[in-house]
Parts: sequence; structure tokens; C-alpha cells
Amino acid sequence: MFPTLLSVDLARSQFALTALYHFLFVPLTLGLSWILFVMEAAYVKTGKAVYRDMVKFWGKLFAINFAMGVVTGITLEFEFGQNWAYFSRFIGDTFGAALAIEGVTAFMTEATLFGLFFFTWDKVSSRAHLLITFFMALGTNLSIVNILVANSWMQHPVGAYLDYQTMTMHMTSFILVYTQQLAQIRFGHVLFAGQVVSAIFVFGLSSYYLLKKQDVEFALRSYALAAGFGVASCIFIFFLGDANGIAIAQDEPEKMAAVEGQWVTQAPPAAWYPIAFPDQAEQKNYGVIMQIPYALSLIATHSLNGVVEGAKPLILANEVKVQEGALAYAALVKLRSGTATPQDLATFNQYNNVIGYGMLLLPYTDTPASATPTQIQMAATDTIPNVFTTFWSFRIMLACWFACFMLLLAGLYYSTHRNRSVPKIFLLGGILAIPLPYIAAEAGWTLTEVGRQPWIVRDILPTFMGSSSVPASNVVWSLIAFGAFYTILFIVEIFLMFKFGRRGPSVLGTGRYHFEKREQAHGE
Repeated sequence: MFPTLLSVDLARSQFALTALYHFLFVPLTLGLSWILFVMEAAYVKTGKAVYRDMVKFWGKLFAINFAMGVVTGITLEFEFGQNWAYFSRFIGDTFGAALAIEGVTAFMTEATLFGLFFFTWDKVSSRAHLLITFFMALGTNLSIVNILVANSWMQHPVGAYLDYQTMTMHMTSFILVYTQQLAQIRFGHVLFAGQVVSAIFVFGLSSYYLLKKQDVEFALRSYALAAGFGVASCIFIFFLGDANGIAIAQDEPEKMAAVEGQWVTQAPPAAWYPIAFPDQAEQKNYGVIMQIPYALSLIATHSLNGVVEGAKPLILANEVKVQEGALAYAALVKLRSGTATPQDLATFNQYNNVIGYGMLLLPYTDTPASATPTQIQMAATDTIPNVFTTFWSFRIMLACWFACFMLLLAGLYYSTHRNRSVPKIFLLGGILAIPLPYIAAEAGWTLTEVGRQPWIVRDILPTFMGSSSVPASNVVWSLIAFGAFYTILFIVEIFLMFKFGRRGPSVLGTGRYHFEKREQAHGE
């Protein structure tokens, strides 16, 4: 029994809600761990107490964020069993291995070294503690490797094949799953995205202290380190994002067509539309404010001869895949029922790599092999993701990245010219910029997940077939419960961050900082 489309949409909404909430905490944890390492390396090299205080203060905020990330991440694994039971079974041989490795290695390493980082300051030498901080940062960042490997495999399933006897994806090459180009690119992209989030976080909060003239020396050092760290991270993320775009153009042409709002295939060199309003029903763009000649071919292929396929031609090409997939699905049904002939097995082996296209017919007919031309066209049209969401997610991400890069670049200039005071308006801009990289990260995740629809495993398993047969009413209640629980956690996070962030290094209790001195003076 297939789940209803309503229950599938609710399950997708619930997973999107929890994943986006969780991803509010992940990037800061990733990047701040390395910033702590750099700060502590400065302390070990110079012996200046201010660097030690920087590590301890920013480490407190790191701890709050880390705790929230762990709590919000645990529920995601339960959702696989609750709402995506068939998907979990289908990819258990590939996805399951990656998740098991993540739990046994990266998460345990991260959690153990997290404790050592906070509780061994006075128990080991400064160099030994620096080594602990390094491995804590390494473990923190390793925790995303397996997740991104699994996610990349879902969009480019290599090193595995569909076993019709068990109806699972059987792994043939563990190494290929981990070393495929898409996984490597996306790991780097998410890693440096986290570093930009962390750099802007430290930069913005330091701007607040400078604006308030509060703990100026501490703030200036944090400000300068964040600016330099952030500029380098922005540069890396630009090149990794570019590599990701080329990989999408090669392996996920439907997503690229949606990202760029391409309905027809332009003759190269293709122009780029920075601002437009795609209409999926009409398959055209409205309000094209500008176009930049040649730019799309250069962006997507690094060549003036590069072709970016439009959605309409892709739909026509996918009609053939739908027909071939329908033949594979019909052969699969016979193989599973024990009535298959050698010809059926040959048909399945020939077209099983596009069997998912045949499954796209199931919402329209119970017998895909006898689908009408209209039904085939509708299934092929479904292979194009939501263009409006994908188009604007990319542009929001790009605009936020550019704003962060320019802000950090200017911050680096002021940091290296100590004779120039930072203008107040610029400090205010640093504070207001704190949400920008978060918005970019959420937009990027939305682009990735919406852009790969209708697939949960590309070409093999449509999203609606991976969902559990859970009544929609059950999913509604769990969706409401998760929404309420995550909202409470988010409020707690904001409250604690504001509480500790406003007081700054005074929370360390060293007696050397702003609020402590003021309280001492008031007490005297």
C-alpha cells in the first residue's frame, strides 16, 4: 500500500522543519571549533592571557550551540523510522553504513574531546590542551562527512545497484560512495559555510563590544581574527560553490535548469538572468529585470560554448526515460511475483537504472506499462523541481555570501590599519549582519533538497515511494509537536546567547573585564 500524497507532503514538511532548525546550530559549531583552535594557538605562541580568555569566552557560546545541535539532531534519526521506513530499508546497505560510521567515530570523538576541552584547562599543559582543541575541531567537522556522503549519494547513487530480490540498494563499492566528486565538493562547501557563519558571529558580537566601548582590546583581537578567518573562508566557499554548480550542470540538469530559470535551451553563449519570476504552470519567466550576456555558459560550464539545457527539452527527453522505466517496473512486478520470463529479466537489467521514472507514473495509473501519452507527459513534467523556490534560494544564498564577503573584507582592512578607527555605522552593520550567513546556509540547504525533487534516490526511488504508510492525522500531530518543541529550543538558544553575549568576557569571572570592574567600583 502506497502512502497518500497528503501524508507524504506532511512527512516532507516535518523533515524540512526539523532539518532547517537543526541546521541553525550545525554551521556555528563547525566553524567556531576552528576559530577556538586558532585563538588558542595564538595563546600558546604569545602567552598573552587575553587569547586564553578569548578561547574560554567564545567556548561558552560554542557549548550552548553544541548542546542545541545535539538535541535537535537526534530527532531526525527517529523520523527516518517513523515517516520514511521504506526509504530507510531501501538504502540501509549504503546510507546505513555511513550513519553507523558517523555515530561510532565522529560523534563519539566529538563528544569525548568536547568534555576534555572544558575540563582539562588546569590539568594538562597548554600545548596538550591545544592538541585537544585541534582534535575536538576535527571531530566536530568529521561529524558531517558521513551525512554529506549519504546525502550526495542520494543525488548521485554510485557504487550500488537495485537488488530486485530484496528491494534494497546493494553496495558494490564502499570507496566509490565516499570518494565520488559530489561528496567531496559538498563537504568542503558546507564546512566553509560553517566557518563563514562563525566568522560573522564573532565579528558581529565584537562589533557590538566596540560600539559600546566595552572590553576594547578583547573585542579588537576577536574582530581582527574573525575578519581574516572569514575572508579566507568566503574565498574558499566561492570556488567550492563554483565546483558544485558545475557538478550540478553535469549530473543534475533538471536542478540546473530550475536554479537558472531556464525553460528553453539558449544557443551558447547563454545569458544569465539574475532577477526573474519563474512561473511553473506557464513554463516561462515574468519580470526579467536584466540579463547578463554570456554569463550563464561561463558560470555553468566555464566555456563560451557551454550549453545549459532548458526545462522543456529536458521534459521531452525524460518522456523516453519514463517509458523505459515503465518497462523496467512491469518486469520488476513479474520478477517479484515469480512469473517472469528470461525476457522480463533482460528488460529489467536493461532499464533498471531508470526504473524510478516508471514509478513516477504511479500517481496517475496503477499500470505504468500501459500509461497514456498524457500520463507519460505528466510524469516527465514532474521531473522538474519547484523552479521558483530553487531559483530564489540560490540568489538569496549568493546575495548573502557577497554581503558577508564585502563586510569581512572591509573589517580586515580596518584591522590591519590600526590608525583608522572603525566607523560606527560600519560596526552597526557588523551587528546587523549576524543573521546573513544563517539565511545563506538555510537557503543553500533548501536549494539542495528542493532542487533534487522528485527523487529521494535519483533515477531509482521517487520521494513519495520512500514514505511510510502513516495516516496523515498522525503526521499532523507529530509535526505540531516537533514545531512547538523546536521553537522552545530556539527561544532558549537565543536567550542564552543574548545573556552571555551581552556580558562578554565578564562571564569568565577573572575580574579584568567591563561588567566586573563596574560591579567592583559600585560595590566599593
